[in-house]
Amino acid sequence: MMATLLKYQDAHGMWHQLIDKEDAWPETSCSAMFTFAFITGVKSGLLDEKIYGPAARKGWLGVVNNIDSNADTHDVCEGTNKKNELQYYYDRKRNTGDLHGQAPVLWCATALLK
Repeated sequence: MMATLLKYQDAHGMWHQLIDKEDAWPETSCSAMFTFAFITGVKSGLLDEKIYGPAARKGWLGVVNNIDSNADTHDVCEGTNKKNELQYYYDRKRNTGDLHGQAPVLWCATALLK
């Protein structure tokens, strides 16, 4: 799973709201969750530090770039229900300050400090 996720990390360290669609917008909550997994995997010895360490750093730098001076996280996808229509997912709103985006950022920070 981690190898596949690594393939979809963009040049700014982010993953997109639709992970395998480059034309979808970079989404902060999934990027923070995947970055947390990379950090945790590297620190626990489960992931190769030479491969996933730089990706984790790149992810962290991408995520913190989406935090404003009020500590609000930007570009967090609104909660998604299910629909069998790709455009439905492209059209999901970009929220700011949504707690399901804030929490994964805190997970990353905590993992980095351990």
